[in-house]
Amino acid sequence: MIRVVGAAIMRDGAILCAQRGDGRSLAGYWEFPGGKIEAYETPQQALEREIEEELRCGITVGRKLCTTQYTYDFGTIELTTFLCHLVHDEPHLTEHREVRWLSPDHLHELDWAPADREAVGLLDSMASMADTAYDSPESRRS
Repeated sequence: MIRVVGAAIMRDGAILCAQRGDGRSLAGYWEFPGGKIEAYETPQQALEREIEEELRCGITVGRKLCTTQYTYDFGTIELTTFLCHLVHDEPHLTEHREVRWLSPDHLHELDWAPADREAVGLLDSMASMADTAYDSPESRRS
């Protein structure tokens, strides 16, 4: 079991999506950036380190979104995805082919790595619930 973490980095209502670079496993798939948890790290520490290494920017790690297990041809991973916020610098491409900022309701338009798909669905559902809450009869009375 390979334990990894992913960051659903949010900014101004959009979420950072990263396309895996050429020459790597799962090249071309979209993912929430992150990486392996080292033996001495908490998942949150690993995520901060990985984002600094991969994207040269800083984040704050928020609450856990979900944990997913998926078996690829290279092994089984356990991916824990966290909601995060960008706190300094803009993301820079070092390992990824491309990054995009998308609203949660457009995430499904990308070809996501299988392990990331549960988090994509949850983010879309959370956005839909928030939209419904703003359109409730109680909110129209204000």
